[in-house]
Amino acid sequence: MADQRPGAGTRIIRWIDHRLPFFAMMNHELYEYPTPRNLNYWWNFGSLAGFMLLVMIVTGIFLAMQYTPSASLAFDSVERIMRDVNYGWLIRYAHANGASMFFAIVYIHIFRGLYYGSYKAPRELLWILGVIILVLMIATAFMGYVLPWGQMSYWAATVITSLFSAIPVIGQSIVTFLWGGFTVGDPTLHRFYALHYLLPFIILAVVLLHLIALHRFGSNNPLGIDMKGQQDSIPFHPYYTIKDLFGLTVFLLIYAFFVFYAPNFLGNPDNYIPANPMQTPNHIVPEWYLLPYYAILRSITFSIFGIPAKLLGVLASFGSLFLLLIVPWLDSSPVRSSRFRPIYKWVFWLLVIDVLALGWVGANPPQGIVVTVGQIATFYYYLHFLILLPLLGKIERPHPLPASIAAAVLPGGSGMAAPASLRKS
Repeated sequence: MADQRPGAGTRIIRWIDHRLPFFAMMNHELYEYPTPRNLNYWWNFGSLAGFMLLVMIVTGIFLAMQYTPSASLAFDSVERIMRDVNYGWLIRYAHANGASMFFAIVYIHIFRGLYYGSYKAPRELLWILGVIILVLMIATAFMGYVLPWGQMSYWAATVITSLFSAIPVIGQSIVTFLWGGFTVGDPTLHRFYALHYLLPFIILAVVLLHLIALHRFGSNNPLGIDMKGQQDSIPFHPYYTIKDLFGLTVFLLIYAFFVFYAPNFLGNPDNYIPANPMQTPNHIVPEWYLLPYYAILRSITFSIFGIPAKLLGVLASFGSLFLLLIVPWLDSSPVRSSRFRPIYKWVFWLLVIDVLALGWVGANPPQGIVVTVGQIATFYYYLHFLILLPLLGKIERPHPLPASIAAAVLPGGSGMAAPASLRKS
């Protein structure tokens, strides 16, 4: 029978905390944790990403119980999950559409960071860990796309893994290792299945490092200025837990719409055809969240200094992610938030349009105007990070910054201050 004496639960918690300070840590990090008082709903996407990671891990575990990683049985095992396993259709649709939701949330989270300068000192390592999470997500999603062993799964695996053959000397050895032989087949599926199951737990570990780095210096905020005392902060709970729960509710409505009413809207119908090595689909495309990288890959149609176009495309595609890693050192502006950067604010939206254009290019056959748009969009992507980002920090004249968060958000607050690096001594 449960102990009904007053304080029994508290005594148990104190006993555990004395030996393993878990509850004290949770109280500090979630309840007492000081948070900027002006965070808007763009800051909800970090917690939404964490929620979706847990959904993907849980649904993935249940799917792994029924899936058979065999070239001869994989497609049929997926159909069995959909038709014979109790609520298998729900788990699979939640997992497949969850990948799209996860990427959409993370992309919005990244663009929010770019707009508000969340990558600037002292949060460089926080940003780098976020980009590493994105890279791990891309690898996990690609391997998961192969597992249904439909036509698009098979041929996407063949095309993408073959790109490594463009690497001089060791390229073909890498391809053979990925395939587990001399063509995409049963060993490939086994390897991809094992890695697809493992990588989400590695992502979870990096997310924990990401949170540790976040709590080291606290969250950035829309003004891009540091908190200057208690007047600038509020406890995370209950203010932001309620805000996050509201955002989660809205998100779940969107997520549920795709799961229950449009479960195949974001997928490719060719993947409902069993893999056939003897019949190539008319147009091989990855999932929508990988289309910009695929577009950059295909947009390089010329060689430079004897470097083949195929190798240049691979380097340009991987380079697009590497640029994100070094953004903290490419941006030379002393101001974080685009709210106070009149030129960069518009340049940022050009980048958003550019990435959307790359997605459109990746979704269409590489012919005619599609190739031209892809080359222009690829050129601008590199121009934005390598030229405009460093240059604007030198020539742009930012607006004055508020003296504090409280001065900007509280009634009667006043006082504006120029960035420290722009003030005269």
